[in-house]
Amino acid sequence: MTRNELAGNPGVNLPALRGHNAALVLGLLRAAGEQGVSRLELAAATGLTPQAVSKITARLRADGLAGEAGRRASTGGKPPTVLRLVPGARHAIGLHLDRDELTAVLADLAGEPVAQRRAPLAFEAGAEQVLTTAEREVAALRAQAGGPLVLGVGVACPGPLDHTTGVLHRVTGAPHWDGFPLRDALAERLGLPVVLDKDTNAAALGLAQGIPEAARSFAYLHLGTGLGAGLVLGGILHRGPRTGAGEFGHQAVQLDGAVCGCGKRGCIEALCLAAVARGDLAQAARVLGVGAANLVELLDIDRVLLGGRTVLEHPEGFTNGVAEVLAEQARTRGGAGAAVPVALAPGGARAVADGAAQLVLAPLFGPRHPALAAGREVS
Repeated sequence: MTRNELAGNPGVNLPALRGHNAALVLGLLRAAGEQGVSRLELAAATGLTPQAVSKITARLRADGLAGEAGRRASTGGKPPTVLRLVPGARHAIGLHLDRDELTAVLADLAGEPVAQRRAPLAFEAGAEQVLTTAEREVAALRAQAGGPLVLGVGVACPGPLDHTTGVLHRVTGAPHWDGFPLRDALAERLGLPVVLDKDTNAAALGLAQGIPEAARSFAYLHLGTGLGAGLVLGGILHRGPRTGAGEFGHQAVQLDGAVCGCGKRGCIEALCLAAVARGDLAQAARVLGVGAANLVELLDIDRVLLGGRTVLEHPEGFTNGVAEVLAEQARTRGGAGAAVPVALAPGGARAVADGAAQLVLAPLFGPRHPALAAGREVS
């Protein structure tokens, strides 16, 4: 769902959120954090006239999205007023529909989680059970937080799917989801705008908000009940035109290997999960590392981030194991594969749900401005 589509939905139809210029200003206010930014600084950073900036910030203040954060020291004349984003003015909900668990997060405009819930889920049981659980948990989350103003719900679930239509395809292990319009069905149940994407894409989008500008091409590898990747290239989430990018787990690396749930043989996902099941974590990490090395060589990415419950249960084993394989096999940058950092993704078990909230929030803001960025960087 694009910014224009979000702006046209009930609950998101705020005049202050419309238009490219307003998004640029909102993005700069978010990047400046608590220290805020003056109107003159906003004009200089956006290229807009001071008059245009004044009109936009007036609308933002009228809608409660921006407020005063004090004044700058005077350099002659009236001290300039400093403005800041009001994070609690609006919220977004992120839902991670895993195969056996639902995680729900309520995030403010700065992307910070203010409440969360977890509940058992049987994704393979089909639509009615999933819709009912999601409806119940979203209602409970909103009640827990005192009924905040919610812009929409971002939903992250296993793929393959089409994020533009919100329709699922033949999910590995749950082919009966094929053709189901999950986005529209959830929007009807929840009474809110809904954005749908793959779990790995959502996580990667969320992580990209904290990546420094100098290193914004990375792969997020998620090993849980399955294995997938989210790709950010040049600071932009790469989905592909059919949301097909990042089907990392189903690259075949052993032609006569075990049959995977997708029907092929020797997929990295099947080999990795089989190694985990028999307790051979070193081999699982090595298989994951081979796939990571392939991505580094193919895409010349800057870093590899690991997440998912299986990784989180054995964090050092997986990060060290993947890093060792990268050092052995990756040859990009003239043999500097060892320099490609491998780290756990921030957010832990909540990374996908946090990213799902960003499916709603990120389109409301313009591109990040590094000179004003106040957020934490991903190590």
